[in-house]
Amino acid sequence: MMLKLGVPSKGRLMEDTFGWFAARGITLERAGSEREYAGRVDGIKGVSLMLLSAGEIPRELAAGRIHLGVTGTDLVHEKLPLWEQLVAPVEEMGFGYADLILAVPQAWIDVDTLDDLDAAAAAFRARHGIRMRIATKYHRLVREFLRKHGVADYALVDSQGATEGTVANETAEAIADITSSGATLEANHLKVLRDDIILKSQATLWQSRVALFDATDKMTLAYLMEMLHGGRAVTARQSPPTPD
Repeated sequence: MMLKLGVPSKGRLMEDTFGWFAARGITLERAGSEREYAGRVDGIKGVSLMLLSAGEIPRELAAGRIHLGVTGTDLVHEKLPLWEQLVAPVEEMGFGYADLILAVPQAWIDVDTLDDLDAAAAAFRARHGIRMRIATKYHRLVREFLRKHGVADYALVDSQGATEGTVANETAEAIADITSSGATLEANHLKVLRDDIILKSQATLWQSRVALFDATDKMTLAYLMEMLHGGRAVTARQSPPTPD
């Protein structure tokens, strides 16, 4: 068998992932044109590269079809409800930082906290007879966060495009989305609530807890972990358990 490593197939996340591994003596390359999703690995034997969308990688890890994968914390927590049973974080990679936040129109001068949002949602329903809409791609994480903080009288609406534009387009009253600099929020006249953010995310190397590892795979994984940690022997704390 080969140890299968899933990496984002395009964009800044792919480039930064390639650079992160290169700094540790492992070269990842796309095989052929940008339309091809095969890759190759130099610097270590027994590892095959699979180029996937960042959103596919949590599902492939959870299904055991890949052994290792690079994707954001936000995608693992959103797409895998029981993620701790299915995957284990190996290493935070130090790039791809983003926060999952709640934002409302800047014109809502009396809404700065979750308590304010709860009151505004109740007033909105009383006035309009419908629940206040929050546009997001992160339904599970947002629902759990709002339930934890006692916010009611809202409805999550799916956004697979430019979430920040939904308020201006009048398809939502508020949003929950990933942001890094906040510039897009400001450009769309939105402000972040002052309470705790929903989730801090960054690119992370994950290991599947359900993928099958034969004896060769386990040896390859141990050697890979040493390379990623600068040639140091990896402790049990640094490396998640390898399934049989």
